Amino acid sequence: MNNRRLNSNHLKMIAITAMTIDHFSDLIYPQFPVNPVNIFLHIIGRLTAPVMWFFICEGYYYTRSVKKYILRLFLFAFISHFAYCFAFGINVIPFSTGIFNQTSVMYPLFIAVLIMWLQDTELKMNKIVKHIIIFVLVWSAFPADWSCIAVLAITGMYKNRGNLKKQMINMMIWVILYAAVSFFFVNKVYGMIQPFVILVYPLLKQYNGERGKAKWTKWLFYIYYPAHLVIIGILRIALYGDVPLLF
Repeated sequence: MNNRRLNSNHLKMIAITAMTIDHFSDLIYPQFPVNPVNIFLHIIGRLTAPVMWFFICEGYYYTRSVKKYILRLFLFAFISHFAYCFAFGINVIPFSTGIFNQTSVMYPLFIAVLIMWLQDTELKMNKIVKHIIIFVLVWSAFPADWSCIAVLAITGMYKNRGNLKKQMINMMIWVILYAAVSFFFVNKVYGMIQPFVILVYPLLKQYNGERGKAKWTKWLFYIYYPAHLVIIGILRIALYGDVPLLF
C-alpha cells in the first residue's frame, strides 16, 4: 500500500508558494538585510529550487517530445528574462550590472534539459566536440539565478533518478559548493541559508509518482513565474522607484 500522499501538483503548489514568499521577501527587505524575519522567509524559499529540479528530471523522463520540451523551456526562459530583470531592477542587457543574477532560473532549467538530451542522443559529432559544447553550456548558466549549480544539480539528479537519497546527496554536494562561493564572494548570510534546501527531502519522500487530476497545472508554473515577477516589478517601482532590489 502506497502511503505517500503528495502528487506532483501538490509539490509544485508548495514550490510556487515558497517561491512567492521568497521573492516578495526581496521586495519587502531589499538588498538582503540581516533580519530574522527576512532570513526565515528566504529559508522557506529554499524549498522551491529542489522541487523544480526534481520535476525537471521527471518532466524530461516522461515527456513525449524532448524537442518540444526544450523549445518550451527556451521560450519561457526568454520571456522570464525580461520579467526577472523588471522585477528586481536589473538591466536586461546581461553583464551591464555585474556577473551575478543576470537572468532567471528558467535559463539553467532550459540548459539542463538541453544537456541531458545531448548526453542521451547519438549525434554525428566528435565526442570531444560534444563534451566541449556541454562544458560551454554549463558555464553559460553561471550568471543566472542559482548559476550553473542548478544545471549540475539537475543532471546529477537525473542520473540518480529513482533513488531519492542519492539524488539528495548529489544535490547537496552542488548546493554546498554554491553556498561556499556565495558566503565568500557574494553575501555571507545568503550563503549560510542555501543548505536549507535539504528541508525538501521529507516532502519529496511523500511523492507518490502521480500527476494529480488537474492537468491544467502543467502550464501553471510557466505562466505564474513571469506573471508574479511582473507584479513584483510594478510594486518595486511604486514603493521605491526604479532601483534594484538584489545585492
